[in-house]
Amino acid sequence: MIPSVETANAERHGDPRGVCHSTNGQSRPPGMPADREGLAGGPWEIGGRPLPSRYCLAPLAGYTHLAFRRVIRETGGLGLATTDLVHATLLLSGKRKSLELIATDPADTPLSVQIYSGNREHVVAAAKWLEDHGYLGVDINMGCPMAKVTGQGGGARLMCDPDGACRLVAETVAAVKVPVTVKMRLGWDAQTLTAPALAREFEQAGVAAITIHGRTRQQGFRGQVNLDGIRSVVEAVERIPVIGNGDVVTVEDAIAMRRLTGCGAVAIGRGALLDPWIFRRLEQWHAGLEHDFVPSAEEQIRFLDRHLGLMWEQHEEYSCLMFRKFAAWYGAKLGIPEDLEDRLRRFTSRGEFEAIVSEIRQRHGERQGSVPTALIKVPNGPVEHW
Repeated sequence: MIPSVETANAERHGDPRGVCHSTNGQSRPPGMPADREGLAGGPWEIGGRPLPSRYCLAPLAGYTHLAFRRVIRETGGLGLATTDLVHATLLLSGKRKSLELIATDPADTPLSVQIYSGNREHVVAAAKWLEDHGYLGVDINMGCPMAKVTGQGGGARLMCDPDGACRLVAETVAAVKVPVTVKMRLGWDAQTLTAPALAREFEQAGVAAITIHGRTRQQGFRGQVNLDGIRSVVEAVERIPVIGNGDVVTVEDAIAMRRLTGCGAVAIGRGALLDPWIFRRLEQWHAGLEHDFVPSAEEQIRFLDRHLGLMWEQHEEYSCLMFRKFAAWYGAKLGIPEDLEDRLRRFTSRGEFEAIVSEIRQRHGERQGSVPTALIKVPNGPVEHW
């Protein structure tokens, strides 16, 4: 029988995971709303590394590059950010794309670099390389469901070989002094939910935290996140933080995940693309302030312009191609009229981008639909088959 969240949290009172501790009948501090009781939102730590918030930016392949991390940090409230997943072998080879993925600057902190590979020796060597180059956190990817990653023995495929996964983790932890964390799924499929057992073994091997996406590899990003599954991982470990992940797109989603699973923190991926202010909203929720604020039109447009500007600093003209996919996520939240969003998904120069932004400033709020284009399902196959 699974104990209630309140019982489980009371039993863990005093452990460093930052789960929802019971107040044990004590009166709440003056001014603390009842629905915030027991949910710490401020500074905490992973493996002795201080973090300003319990809400983290999850790694998203193709999205969580330096410019996006920086512009999200500037909106406020973000704790730890993690890079796009980096192939350990290519990083060790000094490949340009891998070095671009780990590019950072003083404003981009705290940061962890996520690495993956089916080759244990390369993962260990890459972790050591990152430590030697000044990075302060290493995250091992055991959750990516993509065939190009799992087909090489990396990502979620590692969960199919528990002994090999444990050996990889133990050797990586032993090779570096910086905190090593693991991000994984519940298992390969519904019949092999190995995450709780692996989390327990990883903790014994010295992992500093576990991030658990509440789906199996077989699910990909389909279906609802399994909060009971996340909770089973929380209950499997003794001391280390467990960070919940999956389907968090609102403040209410994040709080519900923490309350229902007992996880000490939440990693948000696509939710940050849909609402770049979600971390700021969570910070304000914990402070008892209004979290349903609407950023001003100028603040929304400034965010859009700032993102491309930061991207341009690193990639110059190539930014025009890189930025296009963000438009489908941003359009609804930033009040961009559909025809101008369409142009943002096709622009080819900095000048054209600036002209579009100028039109958005004049026509802001004219958008007809409220559903982000990125969430609109379209048929597979050639247009003639639609």
